Amino acid sequence: MSRSLRHGALAATALVISIAALSACSAGNDAQTLQVRPDNAATAVDNIKIQNLNIITQPEADAEGPAVIAATLFNNGTKQEVVEKIALPGTGASVKLQAAKGKGPLVVPAGGQVVIGGKNNASAVIENGREAGADGNVQTVAFTFSETGEIALGAAIVPATTFFKDFGPSALPSTKPTATPSASSSGTPGEESQSPSDGSTDEAATGH
Repeated sequence: MSRSLRHGALAATALVISIAALSACSAGNDAQTLQVRPDNAATAVDNIKIQNLNIITQPEADAEGPAVIAATLFNNGTKQEVVEKIALPGTGASVKLQAAKGKGPLVVPAGGQVVIGGKNNASAVIENGREAGADGNVQTVAFTFSETGEIALGAAIVPATTFFKDFGPSALPSTKPTATPSASSSGTPGEESQSPSDGSTDEAATGH
């Protein structure tokens, strides 16, 4: 084999090895990224960008209680934007907004951002969380901004586990009663039949 052919073969071999190594690294990085970052809804309209949008319900599927909306709002404009309301079209759910400090409107400052959900952040609470829909479904969430107007996009409904544990509802779930109330507290008809005779009851009441 001539010197030029030998050099060409070595260069081709090195190129194949380099591409294979880069491909392996890329696949590994992508796989790792998919493992640690859930696919969250995002959109941008005018100066407003919404990222990491999810509806987070109670961790247990049969638990009743509030759910929350988690999202990050960015304002690339020169004017502040007030989040006037958040709605879930097609449902009977109402969303209660609260700023991070608990007072005043929910403001996205000019050139700034606001995180909704999580400790010490602003909150958007759905009192009856199950009205938002079932876990695994996608529900439209409509944000109304003071300057930009309404922006609607789909959000995944997920339980407050794994990635979403620290952003889920802070209120404890209410459990459905399973035990039958006792006779002493139920006040159901027929309870008097288990009480002492009329004579003993009258004596206790009159103190005789």
